[in-house]
Amino acid sequence: MSDKTAPRCQLRLEWIHGYRGHQCRNNLYYTAGKEVVYFVAGVGVVYNTRDHTQKFYLGHNDDIISFKDFYEMEPDKFQNKTNGITPRRWLVMCNPGLAEENKLKFAVHLEEHYKVKINPDSMFDLQVKRIHEYKRQLLNCLHIITYYNRKSRAAPGYHTAKMIIRLITAIGEVVNNDPVVGDRLKVIFLENYRVTLAERVIPASDLSEQISTAGTEASGTGNMKFMLNGALTIGTMDGANVEMAEEAGEGNMFIFGMLVDEVDALEKKGYNAQEYYNRLPELKQAVDQISGGFFSPKQPDLFKEIVNMLMHHDRFKVFADYEEYIKCQEKVNALYMDPKEWTKKVIYNIAGCGKFSSDRTISQYAREIWGVEPSLEKLPAPDDL
Repeated sequence: MSDKTAPRCQLRLEWIHGYRGHQCRNNLYYTAGKEVVYFVAGVGVVYNTRDHTQKFYLGHNDDIISFKDFYEMEPDKFQNKTNGITPRRWLVMCNPGLAEENKLKFAVHLEEHYKVKINPDSMFDLQVKRIHEYKRQLLNCLHIITYYNRKSRAAPGYHTAKMIIRLITAIGEVVNNDPVVGDRLKVIFLENYRVTLAERVIPASDLSEQISTAGTEASGTGNMKFMLNGALTIGTMDGANVEMAEEAGEGNMFIFGMLVDEVDALEKKGYNAQEYYNRLPELKQAVDQISGGFFSPKQPDLFKEIVNMLMHHDRFKVFADYEEYIKCQEKVNALYMDPKEWTKKVIYNIAGCGKFSSDRTISQYAREIWGVEPSLEKLPAPDDL
């Protein structure tokens, strides 16, 4: 399908995902053949409600019908509940200390497994996401390169995901071995991310990166786990970040970037990456370093494909949010130097994450969708059935 623009019906995410005030962009549609079509990271998926099967969507735009008519007929059937996490699992079990000792333990783990020595007094800035363009690890890469340039004063199955990983590791090889930078900046790609590694990463984090383009994230729960464990969030008004800001207070998060309406407006106007490249010297320097082989001297052309995508085919508009992202990271750095104020924001975040308990999610499903009430009756163990 060449055109995945949502119909003018302005189907709203509050009907589907629970995110108030956000239009449903490139997400849910209905075909004349009684099939649901939805988009995950730009890929069309068809769900057959009769057979309960899924397949890639290969049809024509004309086959797609909006949910608007169905909503107008029976609005009560359109609802969803905000995701939740289990505090017993992600706080009580994996982070009993909720203290500085977690960073010391994680620093030891990194040195042991990745041979990179980390200063535990430095900010632990984590982006825990599957590798995809819309997650915008590339925006984080540009921030790292920009920060490195300031400090050093140095002049797939998913192919793009694999190249992003190679770029991250290549940046790390240069940054981690620069004696001028020393221990002020380290970059590590943690492979084979899993629950046992998450139990080390999340409690040790100071900053959680949630930087997808506004309007592209559905509802992850990683940001909630970081919030529960005392990490502050730098992110766009996307996905569950919207509700996290409502609960903790937007001033207790580091919010930057375009809003959904601004992304839509830029899409209609026409996004031109070259304009940002020409206007922002530090962005131009970072991009030129990637394309010129600074991070891949043995293969100078290794990352030209990534640069070509960023310059000419970037659906997620990385450059458009670069300037605000860098300025927001500067605010993060300044606040981190003031432990008292940083801790105040941490407390507001931990106190505000009660809504995101899976207990609340399941209770809402039970009462508002399934029509059942919770029971205190103890269920028999599986072996006793």
